[in-house]
Amino acid sequence: MTTRLSALGDPRAALRRAATGVRDTWSRIRAWRRIRFTSGGVVFTLGTIAVGFAAMNTGNNLLYLLLGSMLGLTVVSGWLSEQAIRGLRVERRAPRAVTVGQDLRLTYEITNRKRYLPSLAVEISEEGLPERAFLPHVEPGGHATTRSSNSFVRRGIYPLGAVTLSTGFPFGLFRKERDLNMPGDIIVWPRTDRPVREPRPGAGAVPAVGASARGSSATRGEYRSLREYRYGDDARDIHWKSSARMNTPVLREYERDGADARWICLDVQGRPGEAGEVAIEVAASLVARAATHSRPFGLVAGDEVLQPGDGRAHLEAALDILARADFDPHAPAPSPPVERSRCIVVGIDNRPGFGDSFAVGRDARLHPGEVEA
Repeated sequence: MTTRLSALGDPRAALRRAATGVRDTWSRIRAWRRIRFTSGGVVFTLGTIAVGFAAMNTGNNLLYLLLGSMLGLTVVSGWLSEQAIRGLRVERRAPRAVTVGQDLRLTYEITNRKRYLPSLAVEISEEGLPERAFLPHVEPGGHATTRSSNSFVRRGIYPLGAVTLSTGFPFGLFRKERDLNMPGDIIVWPRTDRPVREPRPGAGAVPAVGASARGSSATRGEYRSLREYRYGDDARDIHWKSSARMNTPVLREYERDGADARWICLDVQGRPGEAGEVAIEVAASLVARAATHSRPFGLVAGDEVLQPGDGRAHLEAALDILARADFDPHAPAPSPPVERSRCIVVGIDNRPGFGDSFAVGRDARLHPGEVEA
């Protein structure tokens, strides 16, 4: 018996596979087309049924004529709404990242691949985003652009999935929807404008030895080499002759004195919550201040270590790390690659042994009165 059951397989596993297959099939069908009644459509449908019963009971030709007109209107409405969302190609353009509280502008470029019929009154929405983009009209074979704006009150990584095209055209009796699978994600950076005091004099400064003395892109210091231009670099460092010869922007790279670098450590030990979010915003404000003053900085957040550097690209790399940081009660203490006494630590509680400590406290509140979107 045991041998026979093992040959047949686990019945529960077979049921799970069957259930998964049914869900996948239903998802494909649902993504192809969906139709929903509007409140006006419900009233109109009930009225059509009532007229139909009245026509059959009385045999009145006028009622049959009215019933035919109402049924014809329903068919035409369904066909036109189908044509509105059919044959559309959608391309989404989104910024790589956005800061908490700022508007996220999603741009949709739509191409109508139908030869004869326009698409009218199409709404474009995404799961998890409250605002929609509206496309009033796109001609056959034409192109159109529309946008939606959303904002976030929490930092993190927000996945983007299916883009939903929907329309109630032409009579608003039904709403027809169609999903287009367009995976992606948006990085939401923490705020960098939280008022924080200046670190203690000398805190975070590291000697010009070891990992802290590694060269970083800067506009001061001894010339080191040339490299390709990266987004966020200072355009004043572009070497124009080499750029023209290589047909791509090339940047001068300099050595900067490692003693100017500032190490900032985020202590992620603690329970996830608003206090941890405040600590992350404090760390983000410190790295943003260092970047504003053109001071190189390094960052430690959990297992992530960002070597000292400066410039817009380096700031964005630090904010990416802070956007992904997670608090854990069992997380180890920060382990910077330099002496702790030369580092600035930011966390929920005080952490002795560091050059300076920013402790926000367990009762810290992020944005009183705000709720997470």
